[in-house]
Amino acid sequence: MRSNARRTRRPTSAAAVLAVLLMLVLAACGSRLPESDFEQPAPAPGTGGAPNANTASDVGVTPTEIKIGMIDTASGLLGGETFSGPMYGAQAFFQALNAKGGINGRTITVVACDDEGAGFINQKCARRLIDDDKVFAFAGNSIYKYDGAEYVSSQGVPDVGGIPVGNAYDTYQHLYSLYGSGAPRNGEVGWNGTLYQNTAIYRYFKEKLGARTAAVVSYNQADSARYAESIKDGLRAEGYTVVDKQVDFALANFDAVVVDMRNRGVDIVFDAIDTRGNALLCKAMDGAGLRVQAKVSTVQSQNALVKSEFKDSPTCRNSIHVTGTSRSYEDVGHPAVAEFRDAMRTYFPDREDKMSQWTLEGWASAQWLVDAIASCGADVTRECVEAFVNRPEGYDAHGLLVPVDFRPLTAEEVRQPAKWCINAVRWQDSANDGKGGWVDQVPDMDTNCFVVPSLPYKP
Repeated sequence: MRSNARRTRRPTSAAAVLAVLLMLVLAACGSRLPESDFEQPAPAPGTGGAPNANTASDVGVTPTEIKIGMIDTASGLLGGETFSGPMYGAQAFFQALNAKGGINGRTITVVACDDEGAGFINQKCARRLIDDDKVFAFAGNSIYKYDGAEYVSSQGVPDVGGIPVGNAYDTYQHLYSLYGSGAPRNGEVGWNGTLYQNTAIYRYFKEKLGARTAAVVSYNQADSARYAESIKDGLRAEGYTVVDKQVDFALANFDAVVVDMRNRGVDIVFDAIDTRGNALLCKAMDGAGLRVQAKVSTVQSQNALVKSEFKDSPTCRNSIHVTGTSRSYEDVGHPAVAEFRDAMRTYFPDREDKMSQWTLEGWASAQWLVDAIASCGADVTRECVEAFVNRPEGYDAHGLLVPVDFRPLTAEEVRQPAKWCINAVRWQDSANDGKGGWVDQVPDMDTNCFVVPSLPYKP
């Protein structure tokens, strides 16, 4: 799988992106469901309308306004497109909400901060938004280096539906990843420094596509190699034959790698390399005539730029699959997706050709926080919001997410086989009247489920 670092960057930027590959994929490996089905949560009450005895009930809350913070890596060495998608989706949601009159008589004011991908600036953003701007909560966060996470949690400020690029959302009590977490979140990463990945992705491709021989391509670089090991562990647990291919980070010879993959009967490809490396890998695959069941990538890669990023490899490009736990931004027949796309066209019309799954997930983050606020009625407090987010029955963002929750599990419990559900899409040049797009590969992500184990790894 690959990071979605876009466009040409300096070599140092590619190395930086590799440092977050592990969490990007493992966080999106599927959402755990209890054995009983989730019931659809009740619609958010009371959006719009006149104030109902509203008071200044908590920090950042007045009778007519709620102040929401948003920290995103929207610029810097990693480029403006790499992490900014959730920011646009969340802002579109809040603007559309305000256009309808807000929530229970209150409008949302967003106070945003770009941390430029630097940890020390991230800390400054967190302290400024909490101490000076007095924000009530965070939504739409997408942060490369979340060094301010400990401070956010120490101040009891809910961060709802953030994208878990690093390990912060599996560490701190008041941070709530969009993908849920069963970790204790007691200030230590995961379970005494150990995290777990389930094997639903690998089971899916084995059962649905019949894949049996998997290549895992990585760089001779520490983060890339560590991430590749976690992929290989999952594949082996699901019975794949694994072909391990490591290339030199500076002088990668993908042609030789692909020839060996073809000779060894590889029928599916995973990776721990950046987008530039993936483009070269796909070009080599097309050049050698290696056709696979799937070239697997992550939700961060599900965007409208694939046709240009992989312009030199049409066969490989059309085999790119993405798995995740959110409904595709192309699924406009679903009312929540249609609402999202309409709002994006209204408030960010120049983003249509840069649409991404992370943008939809930013919208879902804002939806989650607003539903939590709506549950409080006139008396909006952080305690009330967190009670909503911590409900055991899970949350699905009006059908945009496989239901997620934060029920704490012991290490023994998380290792046990459990039901995990995932979505899957595939890039097809023929979609959207030949413009290209992502085509659903499963009838319903809420029923595309697998009972699989979870494996430990060290972050």
